Amino acid sequence: MPSGRFITRNSGVAIWRQIADQIRGDITAGKMASGARMPPEVELATRFDVNRHTIRSAIAALTKEGVLRAQQGRGTFVANSKKLTYRIGERTRFSQNVATQVRETKGILLSHRVEEATPEIAEALDMQPGQVIRIDTMHTADGSPVSCATAWFDAARVPNVVEDYRSSGSITFALKAAGIDDYLRKSTIIAARHADAEDLRHLRLSPGAIVLVATAINVDMEGRPIEYAKTRFAADRMEIAIENKSTT
Repeated sequence: MPSGRFITRNSGVAIWRQIADQIRGDITAGKMASGARMPPEVELATRFDVNRHTIRSAIAALTKEGVLRAQQGRGTFVANSKKLTYRIGERTRFSQNVATQVRETKGILLSHRVEEATPEIAEALDMQPGQVIRIDTMHTADGSPVSCATAWFDAARVPNVVEDYRSSGSITFALKAAGIDDYLRKSTIIAARHADAEDLRHLRLSPGAIVLVATAINVDMEGRPIEYAKTRFAADRMEIAIENKSTT
């Protein structure tokens, strides 16, 4: 059962969000297993010293995010207490990363456009100022959205990346179609922030939710950058594991 830790009032963080975060933390810590039934609203309201409306807001947010599930006439239950693990190593591929953890993964093209490379993008792709192709994508696991990504490619090098991704749902396939049969992860920077409006919508999160942001550069086998990407993971659904290259 969720513990009744103290709520910090007038902190700038809504009380319902603090309660939702505490319940999520208890689930992640294994204090509530998948399928466990949530205590009644009145019990939670007493435990957190708030009214039932505030508890309903916290429960509704966690249900929207997929942490809890409501069954009419039965109550609210823990939907899934286990996070998916996204492993970052020399070769980082989403489908291979989670294939053994779920039944189905899917890549969805959300939008795309051609734009001028900013200094940051041009430096990451080691290119002269010019046009890049930007694609915005979403990945789902067993139908649940777990990540959104924005990726940039040198338009001169992979001109058909949009069409190839649209037909396959795979960056790996799209790069192979451009003659890039293999690629490696050069660098990854991980940070955390509150989800913005787009993340809230696509990842089905509630205001105040946290996303993990992985900013990455992938290079071909000659070390030339081919992709610069910023991937946002729903923090309550994914954890990131860094794998060291084998020295044996």
